[in-house]
Amino acid sequence: MAEINNRNIKDMDAVFDHDAPEQEKVVEEFSENNAEYADDNVRDTTEVGDYTADNIQVLEGLEAVRKRPGMYIGTTSSRGLHHLVYEIVDNSVDEALAGFCTHIEVSINPDNSVTVQDNGRGIPVGINQKTGKNAVEVVFTILHAGGKFGGGGYKVSGGLHGVGASVVNALSLWLEVRVRQGGHIYRQKYERGISRTPLEIIGDCGEEDTGTTVTFLPDPEIFRETRVFDYDILKQRLREMAFLTKGLRITLYDYRREEGQEGDPSEPARKHTFCYEGGIKEFVAYLNRSKTALYEDIMYFEGTKNNVYVEVAIQHNDGYTNSEYCFVNNINTPEGGMHLVGFRNALTKTFNEYARKNKILKDSDVNLTGEDIREGITAIISVKIEDPQFEGQTKQKLGNIEARGATDSVVSEQLRYFLEQNPSVAKTVCEKSLLAQRAREAARKARDMARRKTALETMSLPGKLADCSEKDPSKCEIFLVEGDSAGGSAKSARSRATQAILPLRGKILNVEKAREDRIYANEEIKAMITAFGTGIHNDFDITRLRYDKIIIMTDADVDGAHIDTLMLTFLYRFMPELIKQGHVYLAMPPLYKLEKNRKVWYAYSDEELNKILNDVGRDQNNRIQRYKGLGEMDPDQLWETTMNPETRILKRVQLNPETESEVDLTFTTLMGDKVEPRREFIEENARFVRNLDI
Repeated sequence: MAEINNRNIKDMDAVFDHDAPEQEKVVEEFSENNAEYADDNVRDTTEVGDYTADNIQVLEGLEAVRKRPGMYIGTTSSRGLHHLVYEIVDNSVDEALAGFCTHIEVSINPDNSVTVQDNGRGIPVGINQKTGKNAVEVVFTILHAGGKFGGGGYKVSGGLHGVGASVVNALSLWLEVRVRQGGHIYRQKYERGISRTPLEIIGDCGEEDTGTTVTFLPDPEIFRETRVFDYDILKQRLREMAFLTKGLRITLYDYRREEGQEGDPSEPARKHTFCYEGGIKEFVAYLNRSKTALYEDIMYFEGTKNNVYVEVAIQHNDGYTNSEYCFVNNINTPEGGMHLVGFRNALTKTFNEYARKNKILKDSDVNLTGEDIREGITAIISVKIEDPQFEGQTKQKLGNIEARGATDSVVSEQLRYFLEQNPSVAKTVCEKSLLAQRAREAARKARDMARRKTALETMSLPGKLADCSEKDPSKCEIFLVEGDSAGGSAKSARSRATQAILPLRGKILNVEKAREDRIYANEEIKAMITAFGTGIHNDFDITRLRYDKIIIMTDADVDGAHIDTLMLTFLYRFMPELIKQGHVYLAMPPLYKLEKNRKVWYAYSDEELNKILNDVGRDQNNRIQRYKGLGEMDPDQLWETTMNPETRILKRVQLNPETESEVDLTFTTLMGDKVEPRREFIEENARFVRNLDI
C-alpha cells in the first residue's frame, strides 16, 4: 500500500483502487530531429544560475518511458501494474474488432509474470523498410509504431497512440513475444525494452494457426510498491471487454498457488471464461441483476451514421440513481463526451415528444428534464470511430463532434419506433419520470428553505459541529464520528486548530433506496452537507470544500462497518468527486490494547496481536483489552491511536474509473432491496473477512 502524506496513511482495499496519486504532467517527447534542431540553434551556454544548454537532456528510445512511467501508465502503483495487462490485451481486442480474433487467453504465471495469447493474424514478421528492423521489434521498441495510423491495418482501434506494446516492454524486467504465422513460430526476447535475441524461428505450426503470444514480468525497479497481480481486478476488466465485443471469448487463468495449496501445477488454481453473444445487452442485464427492472426487454439500438457505429442498450429500474457507461472503441470514457451528449439529447427529446403526443404531459405541464427521464436508468453507450479524438491524454472524454450527431440520430430514430411499439414500457418510464420531477421540485424547495433559514439565523454550520479554528481548507480535516459518547471523546482529544468533529446519531439514511427530497429531510445528512460546504448532486462544487480530509471514524465492529458503508454509499452517489479526488478516508482505531510491565502496545488486527504476543511473551500477567467501541477509549488513547497525524493509520478511499461499473454494482448489491444477490455476495466474499466481531 502506498504512503500518502505520511507513513501512516494507507489506501483502502476491496472494490476501490489501491492507489490514485496525481497524474504526472504530460510532456512532449523530443525526436532526433528536435535534438538536431536544438544542437544547431542553441549555442549560447551563458549560465543562468546552474542552468545551461548542456542541461537539456534528450532521452532516446524507451528511456523516456522508464524515466517517467507515470506519463504513460498513470501510476506505478497497483493500477499502473494492471494497466500493463490491459495494453497488451487491447492489441488483441483490436484484432477482434477487425474480425480476425475470436479467443484471448490471459494467464497469471507462478512467477507472477503474465501471458496474453490470441488467435489473431499475428504481428507481421517481415522487415520494416523505414527502420530496417523486423516489424515485431519495431512494435515493441519504438514509441508510436503500429498498424493503427492509417496504414490499413485497423479500421477502428483502442490502441490509439501505438505506445502500448513498447511501453509494456520498457517497464518489464523481461518480455518475450511469440508469433504464429505462415506455418512457423517466431520468437524474440527483450530485457528492459532492449532486444536480446534476434527474431528467430523456433518451431512449426499449422498454416491456419496464427496469433501472437506476449509474456512479460514487471520490472521491480519501476513497480516498487507491488508486483502482484490481483485476479479479481483483471477478472472485472476482462469481463467488461468481453461484454463490449460480441462473441469474443476471453479466458483468465491463475496458475499461482498459496503455500501448501495442493494441485497439478499444469492446471490453473482459478479460471474464468467470458463470452457474450448478446454484447452490451447482456452487460446491462448484468449490471441490473441486483435491481428490480421496470420492464423485461432491454432496449437496444444500433446503427452507423457519418462513419460512426453506434450501439446503445438501456433498461430502467426502480432505483433513484442513473448509471451510464460510455465507451469508444472499447475504451472506457468515464467523463463521457460527445457520444454521451448525443445520447442524452435523444433520450430527453424523444420521451418528451412521446409524452406530449400521448397526453401524458398536458399543454400546461413543463417538459421532463433529462435528469427526470434518466432516474433509475442503466445504459451502455458504445461507439466505434476511425479517428477518435480525446480531450486529455488519459482518454477520459471523447471530443469528436460527429459522435454526438451519430448517437443522437441513431437513438432518436430507433427509440421513437420502440416507444410506439411498446406503449406499456413508454407509459411506465414516463410515470416514473413524473414522480422524479415532483421529487426534484420538492428537493429544490427544501434546499431553498434551508438557505433562507440559515440566512435568517446567520448560522451556516450545524450546532453539533465542533469546528476547527484554521481557515485554510488544505490544513483542515473533519471526523464523522458515530455516537455522542465517541463524539465527546473525539472533541476532547482533537487538535482544535485543524481537526473538526461532527457527531452523528446512529445509522444514516440508506440513500440507495431514497430520492433527493428524502435526503434533504434527513438531519444527519443535512449536517454533513452543510459542514462540507460543497452541496450535493447538481449543486456540487468542490471549490467550496471546507476540509481537505473527510475521515469516517466508527467502531471496529459490524455496526461500525455498516455505518461506514452507509456513509460511503451517500458520498459515492451524491458527492463522488470527493472520492475521486482523494478527500475521503476511513480511520483505523485499534482492536486491542496490551499492557505488560507498565508498557502498552496497540494491535489493529488479530495477526498483529499474535505478533506482539510472540515478541513479548504470552505470560499470565499480560492485560489484553478488546475495544468494543471508540467510547471505551479515553481522549489520550483516542488521540494517540486514531487521531494523531504522526502515529495514526488512515485508509484512503479511491475509485478506479476502470472498474467503476463493478463498484456501482457492489453498492447496489449491498444496499439495494434484493436479498438474493446480497446473500450470494456474502457467501462468495466471506472468506476474506478478518476481525469479525458480532
